Amino acid sequence: MADGCELDLEVVERKEAGFAVLPRRWVVERTFAWLGKHRRLSKDYERLPQISESFVYQAMTALMLQRLVS
Repeated sequence: MADGCELDLEVVERKEAGFAVLPRRWVVERTFAWLGKHRRLSKDYERLPQISESFVYQAMTALMLQRLVS
């Protein structure tokens, strides 16, 4: 999946049972929460992944602009 995308994937294995905070997972969860606030991204409505990608760019651009203004 990461071929040609210049991504570094790190597999984090659980060492013990029970609750444990995984490194940097909160960053991904927080970003998904921000994207979930946009109605069009809350469900998988689009037929093409390129359209969904465009809406993700639009949502993150709106978030950055909102932070710049306030």
